[in-house]
Amino acid sequence: MTKKICYCFGYTTADIEQDLLTHGESRILATVIASKKAGACECATKNPKGR
Repeated sequence: MTKKICYCFGYTTADIEQDLLTHGESRILATVIASKKAGACECATKNPKGR
């Protein structure tokens, strides 16, 4: 089962696994961190758990 990891950008565990296989590291993590710093994070409203 694929679990949604990032509700702001819609990333799933499968996305992260594929990113690791393709690039040897998670570029998704860098994207999320940069977006969060830019104020584009909406976890508090999009994540059902409020995180």
